[in-house]
Amino acid sequence: MKSLTVQIPLIESSSYDIKIKAGLLKDLPKIIEDKLGVCSKMIVTDSNVKNSGHIDSLSLCGEVFVIDPPGECNKYMHTVVEILEQMEQKTMGRDSAIIAVGGGTVGDMAGFAASIFKRGVPIIHVPTTTVSQADSSIGGKTGVDSSISKNAYGAFWHPAAVFIDVETLKTLDQRQFNAGLVESIKHALISDLTYFEYLEDNIDTILNRDNATLEEVALFNSKVKSSIVSIDPKEKNQRRILNYGHTIGHAIESASNFELLHGEAVAIGIMGASIIEIELGIGNIQRLERVKKLLNKLSIPLKIPANITKEQIYSLLSRDKKSVNGWPKFALIEDIAKVHIDADNQWAHRVDPSVAGIAIDQLMG
Repeated sequence: MKSLTVQIPLIESSSYDIKIKAGLLKDLPKIIEDKLGVCSKMIVTDSNVKNSGHIDSLSLCGEVFVIDPPGECNKYMHTVVEILEQMEQKTMGRDSAIIAVGGGTVGDMAGFAASIFKRGVPIIHVPTTTVSQADSSIGGKTGVDSSISKNAYGAFWHPAAVFIDVETLKTLDQRQFNAGLVESIKHALISDLTYFEYLEDNIDTILNRDNATLEEVALFNSKVKSSIVSIDPKEKNQRRILNYGHTIGHAIESASNFELLHGEAVAIGIMGASIIEIELGIGNIQRLERVKKLLNKLSIPLKIPANITKEQIYSLLSRDKKSVNGWPKFALIEDIAKVHIDADNQWAHRVDPSVAGIAIDQLMG
């Protein structure tokens, strides 16, 4: 099958393409060489991806840095410094590039390293999880966690290209695969009723990891992300809608000490946003139940774990990186594919803590 291509047109930096194709991985060494030319390359991955064999062909492209153990437990500044110092030890210069092969944490750290090495070198993303193929590899957000909050430090650094091989999703365990699909549901909710209906109609085929269906999902996701990022690449307004479900979700994810996967926490956050919308008179129980039915197909929890307190969530919300005067703004929708935009054309809104509290109370396990 011919690869599918979506372009991200940007005004402030170079546009780039997202290429989607099952089996694309084996062709990437030549494609990357044609894209970047002759330069030194650092492949950043983690031990899970390395053990899966996804970098076997790519390792011919250059040096390899393996994050071990993988996951959020290593998503800190010291890991980025280790990547940078290995590049220094290999005498890489401004003519070098980084290739991120893995999930969202790999892409976030590799992208951040690329943004600051020698004042910035190209990054190519090769996402291998449902989260990273849907969301985190597209749009130029990079970052690491602090000891207090998620993604506290980072930069906007758009990639030179994104290559999505849906075959890589077949090595994910079912929990990781299912949780990552929450980002796809979020994309449909904020922008595309046709896409939401497609997910409803094809969720069983998606869960069976049919290549053609996964390519279609990747294409939908890429088009959603492209349409939003291209008009607001640095999240000044419209791009905030991509945080739908993430405000409460990030707080829950951090409070769980990352025992909850990102998508699992965001699913709870989406339920929280739906309750807030009902409380504000812009949502309804019928839509909430429709969303809940689709999320339930993923067999993920939709309640806050019992060991997390309301006080912990409030504390983390006050430290959210998007907080203003100690309280974050919330992305909300009025209906599927209908964003709630206020009279000042703002796409994120201050929600009274008491209203957020009602949602949190209803979500407590």
